[in-house]
Amino acid sequence: MKRRSMLAALALAGLGPALAADSVYDRRERDWRNGEVVYQVIVDRFAPSANLEAKRALYPAPKRLRGWDEVPAAGVQLPEYKVNSAELDFWGGDLASTSAHLSHLRDLGADVLYLNPIHLAWTNHKYDALDYQAISPEYGSRADFKRLAAQAHGLGLRVVLDGVFNHMGRNAPIFQQALADPKSPYRHWFAIGPQYAGGARVWTGFQNHPELNLEHLPVRRHLWLDRDSVLRSYLRDGADGWRLDTAYELGPRFLRELTDAAHREKPGSLVVGEIVNWPDRWLRSHDAVMGFTLRLMLFDLARGQVSGGTTGRRIDALVKTSGILPTLRSWNLLDNHDLPRLHTEFPEAAPRRLLQALQFTLPGAPNLYYGVEVGMEGGPDPANRGPMRWDRVQASHPELAWVRRLIALRREHRALRIGDHVALDGERLLAFLRHTDRPLDSRVVVANPTREPVKERLPVPDAWLMDGTPMVDVLNSAGGTPARFTLIAGLLEVEVPPQSVLVLQPRPEPMGGYDRYKRVP
Repeated sequence: MKRRSMLAALALAGLGPALAADSVYDRRERDWRNGEVVYQVIVDRFAPSANLEAKRALYPAPKRLRGWDEVPAAGVQLPEYKVNSAELDFWGGDLASTSAHLSHLRDLGADVLYLNPIHLAWTNHKYDALDYQAISPEYGSRADFKRLAAQAHGLGLRVVLDGVFNHMGRNAPIFQQALADPKSPYRHWFAIGPQYAGGARVWTGFQNHPELNLEHLPVRRHLWLDRDSVLRSYLRDGADGWRLDTAYELGPRFLRELTDAAHREKPGSLVVGEIVNWPDRWLRSHDAVMGFTLRLMLFDLARGQVSGGTTGRRIDALVKTSGILPTLRSWNLLDNHDLPRLHTEFPEAAPRRLLQALQFTLPGAPNLYYGVEVGMEGGPDPANRGPMRWDRVQASHPELAWVRRLIALRREHRALRIGDHVALDGERLLAFLRHTDRPLDSRVVVANPTREPVKERLPVPDAWLMDGTPMVDVLNSAGGTPARFTLIAGLLEVEVPPQSVLVLQPRPEPMGGYDRYKRVP
């Protein structure tokens, strides 16, 4: 008998170390990618540079350097540059100023710093790369990135970079050379010809974004295959993973190739894709997706367009077709740099907080867009990309206190981070169970999206939760007596206030030494 099999047999017989103690949930818990709290930053807008005067020459016209108290405004098209003027407005943040404010992420309780593109590019958003291997000088240098990554790691934070590998920028020297010279070694890096407006195939019609020809092997070798490729060299510099812009444009075969290259270079690294499709088959190609589908399901719920029961069935289908492990690694987002800010979409506090509570209790990694914790507002791009409101970062700020409470709740309750998901059969209520291998880890989450109290009896299919167990709300218990319900024969009758979420924890009462849970696994 092999040693592992023998030890397992001894453990089952109670005669040896319990290998079963190292459960699938323990392994999930050791993997930083599962259920982490992600904090997204646009470097230009996150923190003002300490050395702005010395940098002014880096913003020549038609670029404009704005004051930190200014807000982004819609621009006009600049035909000669093939961009909108709003794309050339800068606020002056850099990697050094981001590093100086990492303590904010630590104090908030975030686990991951996700940076929008930092490579050399012409615009403020940096999705038009000129040279992937160089950092935009407004932000600093590769050495500055290494310092930021080291500082983040010292604070217990991981770092994820934005990979824009579907297209470059029209001003990229290699594109200009390829466009001008049919014999250029870069000619086949792009799709060039008179059949294309502007002379080359571009991403969704934007002339500033010529597409890369990924079928041409030298392109993929430069981006992710070679040891000195973009993807692998930044991982060695300290990045822990990549978020892939327009990942669906890369296709499943190249996504798999890229992900394998990342995992070979840094085992345990994360590759999460911007997939704005139903995610299931895409998750065979990389680790995780950004949760656009879940976001719309939750918005429909919060706006009263779909019942809680229907939303529960939709989310259950999403989790089941995606698989629990990719779901735990996928990013639960409510807003980001491409979407109106949450506080603009939902100015009323109750539905907004319902959404945020679900963002933190459903399986996945909550993705916080900088400033959401202090109630920053902003409509569609560019209004959603305003400079961080550091003047609002005060302990008394109600939104900051709420986000900290949600993060603390997630840290305290293991099942919310790495537990399985079971949909509960509600009608008006959205209800689900998060559980692990420990009975008292189980948490029942119940959301009432309506504007009136709702009472329902819910089946809770968790066999190890014992009859008569009190279930206590651990989300809304601060400063008062928490809501309390009792599990009877596997059923839980709850009454949920309007537009609110309960997170219910089993809390057996002391019975003078008697314990109903003493012989369950």
